[in-house]
Amino acid sequence: MGVLASYLTGRWQAPGAGGAVIRDAVTGEQIIQVSATGLDLDAAMTYARRTGGPALRSLTFHQRADLLGRLAEHIRSERDRLYELSLRTGATLSDSKFDVDGGIRVLRYYAARGRSELPDSPVLFEGDPEELSSGGKFVGQHLHSPAAGVAIQINAFNFPVWAPLEKLATALLAGVPSLIKPATPTAYLTALLVEIIVAANVLPPGAVQLWCGSGSHLLDLATEQDMISFTGSADTALRLRSHPNVATRSVRFNVEADSVNSTILGPDVSPGSALMAGFVDQVVTEMTVKAGQKCTAIRRIFVPAVRVEAVARLLSEKLASVVVGNPRSATVRMGALASLEQRAEVRRAISRIASSGTIVFGDPDRADPVDADPDRGAFMSPVLLRCDDGAAAAHDTEPFGPVATLIGYHSESGLIDLCNRGRGSLVASIASEDSRFIQSVVLGIAPWHGRILLLNEEDAAESTGHGSPLPALTHGGPGRAGGGSEMGGLRGVLRHMQCTAIQAGPETLSRLDTHRNQA
Repeated sequence: MGVLASYLTGRWQAPGAGGAVIRDAVTGEQIIQVSATGLDLDAAMTYARRTGGPALRSLTFHQRADLLGRLAEHIRSERDRLYELSLRTGATLSDSKFDVDGGIRVLRYYAARGRSELPDSPVLFEGDPEELSSGGKFVGQHLHSPAAGVAIQINAFNFPVWAPLEKLATALLAGVPSLIKPATPTAYLTALLVEIIVAANVLPPGAVQLWCGSGSHLLDLATEQDMISFTGSADTALRLRSHPNVATRSVRFNVEADSVNSTILGPDVSPGSALMAGFVDQVVTEMTVKAGQKCTAIRRIFVPAVRVEAVARLLSEKLASVVVGNPRSATVRMGALASLEQRAEVRRAISRIASSGTIVFGDPDRADPVDADPDRGAFMSPVLLRCDDGAAAAHDTEPFGPVATLIGYHSESGLIDLCNRGRGSLVASIASEDSRFIQSVVLGIAPWHGRILLLNEEDAAESTGHGSPLPALTHGGPGRAGGGSEMGGLRGVLRHMQCTAIQAGPETLSRLDTHRNQA
């Protein structure tokens, strides 16, 4: 068993022996060790700032966009390698495509937006000059210039391809180099991604680096010009945000944290309707894709109190058809969790919620996986719980696995209060044809959510689904969800840039705007 190498200062570097042992999520077989012992992180950060940063800042938005487009095509040509290795994380082929192809789509999106909506200039002057004097000889305008630091991305284990690519896309288009710190359990898959990126020979030296192993020292080296983009638990985010160096230097810190997301069934939707069937399908999909290991997955299912029994029955029937097992088997729909440790954590979360409710479907302690050993692989049955509206654990606990809790509501105001008890979520969805109900609930829950999906019979066939973040829209949420936002169209790019107000005479300002001069 080898030790995973990191890609730093333009070359692959092997750490010292030892480190965390990473196992195949399906078979329990040892894959590799992950360590950062003996690697020079300070040198890597300096290399990014002195080599990668200047090279990217010398390019225009259009040139950076072209790099993203070429990189997307190269990764696409190698994606079968990513699919194959992804099976070892417990993901099915469908899960792997969600991860890999999703990341490629983000690269393509930002390549297109950079070309069509940003100037062929290294910087962006925002809007038209504002007149600041009565005679028109003194004006002001906002200038967006690339930060002279490093985009430090600290990723979660569940999307080892998409997560680094979505962060990389916005940083590169902004002109900022990236240092990728993957989560240890799936770091080997991110390492393959970076190997493919390096082999493409598209990006300037220093534009992207990979650091595998402990990232605690990263925060000590961050400066005022760096940005930390973190995806993970709210507890870890709080600890990182409170780091003395991060606080003292006011290091920009973007967080996408855990989220107790909701889906809502309107009182107008009855059993037997197409919308009810779509609602049930969406819940089961969100519970089982990536074995429920998605930050956007549905955790709470709100339905009218009179529909609880009917919805519980429909969901149980649908969940019973989900085949769990080795993702290499053709009949399997849901694979394993990322690790035995992750399964243990999900079981603890289920226990907390079940202490004030009941398990309607599934057994968290027993799984019968197809073509796999249940004792060696991190398998779990989908679990549906039911709680009354006063069960605090259902609103405070995120079981990061194939788990959701059914909760009945008695009024619109009560529903809004229940939904908002999540204290900030990435996404909620509403299935209803009742415009008045939809308006009331949307306005009631919007301050606590980053995204709201409305599902009805008109849009159901073309809907991208509750759990699919899109690069054109905000991916983030307030409060517990971290208060940050990834992607969100060009806002994701501008987040890596400094906005500076320039005050000058019209001619002086015009000479600064090279794009306008060329036009």
